[in-house]
Amino acid sequence: MGKRIVGIGACVFDTLYNVPSYPSEDTKMRATGSKCAGGGPTATGLVAASKLGESAAYIGVLSSDSGGVFLKKDFEKYGIDTSLIDVFDGYRSFASVLWLSADTASRTCVFDRGDLPPLVLSEAQKRALEEAFLLMVDGNEMSAAVEAARVAKESGVKVLYDCGGLYEGVDRLLSLTDIMIPSEEFAMGHTGTKTAEEAAKRLFELYSPEVVVVTQGKLGGIMYDGSTLIHYPAFSVKAVDTNGSGDVFHGAFAAGMAKGFDFKKCCLFASAVSAIKCTSVGARESVPDFDTVVKFMRENGYEL
Repeated sequence: MGKRIVGIGACVFDTLYNVPSYPSEDTKMRATGSKCAGGGPTATGLVAASKLGESAAYIGVLSSDSGGVFLKKDFEKYGIDTSLIDVFDGYRSFASVLWLSADTASRTCVFDRGDLPPLVLSEAQKRALEEAFLLMVDGNEMSAAVEAARVAKESGVKVLYDCGGLYEGVDRLLSLTDIMIPSEEFAMGHTGTKTAEEAAKRLFELYSPEVVVVTQGKLGGIMYDGSTLIHYPAFSVKAVDTNGSGDVFHGAFAAGMAKGFDFKKCCLFASAVSAIKCTSVGARESVPDFDTVVKFMRENGYEL
């Protein structure tokens, strides 16, 4: 039986440093803590979906170096199916270093994309796509993502696109997207509009998805389905680590769809999951389980 949610996109070996504030150039600063973690929009989104009770699998390429070994084990720790991952020797993993600032609760990232060969879909990977409920993509592995989206569309599988980067060839993927979830920066940058509301409508006109959900961080976001435009809230919490909150939002939205929620309820559910995640350190380990989200939403006046 296929996994309900499958994903193609960046999978990143993150090294995180907790710092009191951002260091000035050419200085030294003592970190208050450090850790290694798995990252990447789709990869972390899949973990979120899994922790919320949905079966998930990652389709991609990893290196056999220490970073790749860590990433595969991290997937397995969170119940992600790794049987569709191709592992290659002699390559450098996609890696990043992040500084998590205590005084601003924000993060700064420096990354190295590594030198792994691009993903080329196998027959087994295509079958997994055909058997899924939903495909998550993030604009990385663009050629494979476009092919996967075509396979998904032909099989009646929904395509959710985490639009975070203005990558080359992005129109090819946007045109195959059912659930389009761009950041406000992406939405306005891609459409040349001046407001998130205008951007949502323009994206819908250009690509005809089922829904456009523009994320706006602490402001919540906007949902537009072609007829109705609504604003959904961000839940107020004491944030200690915002890294990965957008990735978690997308994974939670996918999980909400798999549970049969309508788009508005998916927005509220994903916003709640992302907020809870920000109250603890770690993009993946801080994702709550489903019951915790239900309780949190009830306490904030929302019923699922």
